[in-house]
Amino acid sequence: MVCKRLSAALACAAVFALAGCAQPWQGFTAGEDQSAVIARLGPPREIYDLPGGGKRLMWPTQPMGETTTAADVDASGKVVAVRQVLQPSEFYKAQIGTWTKQDVLVHFGRPEETAYFPLMKREVWSYRYLENNVWYQLYHFYFDPEGILRLTQKTPDPLHEPERNRFGF
Repeated sequence: MVCKRLSAALACAAVFALAGCAQPWQGFTAGEDQSAVIARLGPPREIYDLPGGGKRLMWPTQPMGETTTAADVDASGKVVAVRQVLQPSEFYKAQIGTWTKQDVLVHFGRPEETAYFPLMKREVWSYRYLENNVWYQLYHFYFDPEGILRLTQKTPDPLHEPERNRFGF
């Protein structure tokens, strides 16, 4: 009985310890030099130009991971913001009919996967993410032949879907 209680207590402690772990995008202060971000996260895997001479530095965990840390720095190399961009609040900023492939690329980095649906005449870029720290999802951006965003969609990530019986049981 004591062993079961101890096991339960240790399991709870482990959950709380993990919940308290700082994520890579946390703990940075606006105004600090970009070298502090690079020292902590390593060299960025992707770099994009922002309006006004700034840069977006990105550390994706795609294709198998669900996060991309993005650090926006101004023209002088000072940190403006550091955040995780593969999340609903960021995806919902995408503007249908206005954003282009370049806008999506700069905001979210390279997609985990691309596909083309000839009947729809749409190219689709997909990003793996974890919604509400619970649901493994894919967020899809559909572009018309001119590269304009026409549709977004989220679906369960088949990588994390349990095997289903072919007969629905």
